[in-house]
Amino acid sequence: MTMQALHTPPNPLMKPSTNQDERFWDKIAVKYAQKPVADEAAYQQKLEMTREYFTPESLVLEFGCGTGSTAIAHAPFVKHIVASDISGEMIAIAERKAIAAQANNVLFVRADLTELPDREGEYDVVMGHSILHLVRDPQAVMSRVYRVLKPGGVFVSSTACLDEMGFWKLALPIARAFGKAPHVNIFSREGLISEMTGQGFDLVHQWQPKKGAAVFLIARKPIGNGE
Repeated sequence: MTMQALHTPPNPLMKPSTNQDERFWDKIAVKYAQKPVADEAAYQQKLEMTREYFTPESLVLEFGCGTGSTAIAHAPFVKHIVASDISGEMIAIAERKAIAAQANNVLFVRADLTELPDREGEYDVVMGHSILHLVRDPQAVMSRVYRVLKPGGVFVSSTACLDEMGFWKLALPIARAFGKAPHVNIFSREGLISEMTGQGFDLVHQWQPKKGAAVFLIARKPIGNGE
């Protein structure tokens, strides 16, 4: 992969916001960046577990990167990270944070995962944190993740499974109608795992710090013949 500076010429993917979800995340980007992590100990543990799958030569993709904290935290442990998000405001904040942290091996791109180049077997690790429950077509997203991973590569995700919270099934459509919420998929933990293994992944680790917390999964793309 060709290394690129953070300040690149305008990218054709950097188009104006045209849908409700993009506008929602653009609107709350500053507040989102200022909000502390809900469970710092669990977040740090997730970082450590992810780094077990890194090498200094790892090529990493993160989609739904938000304001870039996770990508920047991992930058010293890998060769290069491409981090994308649909919100231009989120990406702008992420770029400023990366400059401050001197994370020169992170390239932030405003794009949906399915808009990024579809290069089969390009990445060693793909990360998707707090995003699978927000995408319009999670099956298509998981399929794309599987495709761009190298054989033996891993997909690391942390996903809110709201099925056990019946309140959300009623509240979310109302909130969305008033522009107060983005699109949300109501996953169960079992349903999420089934979707992932149905795409061909082998689940190698699962962890939920406490009831109601996001489900942290590490899934591997088999190395041929299911090995």
